[in-house]
Amino acid sequence: DGWSAVRQGEFIGWLAQTGSVSEAAARVGASRESVYRLRRRAGAAWFAAAWDFAAMAPDTDDIPAFPKLTGWALVAAAHEGLVRVRMRGGRYVGCSLRPSDSALLRLLAQMDRAASDPFGAAWGGAR
Repeated sequence: DGWSAVRQGEFIGWLAQTGSVSEAAARVGASRESVYRLRRRAGAAWFAAAWDFAAMAPDTDDIPAFPKLTGWALVAAAHEGLVRVRMRGGRYVGCSLRPSDSALLRLLAQMDRAASDPFGAAWGGAR
């Protein structure tokens, strides 16, 4: 779909700076409709939360990284890192992926529980 984690972060940064969904979408080479589709998609909770935060607090220096991660979002954060949107004085200055030790440790803990109880509660299985 073309919406990498970094591209999502770039959109959020431009949205915080401009206050315009259409302009922020254009700056990342997307349509307004595409951005709204992404916002409504299952599994896009971070994107929607960051969008709301950017719209309410555009003068902040940093947009929060992620809410509580579960499932594939946790795997992605452990593997690729978390998106960091950087703002200075209300202006978007960049977006990057940063390693997430906490996501990696949470994922390893889940895998450890699953290994000790392969059909149990760690993965929602029956005992």
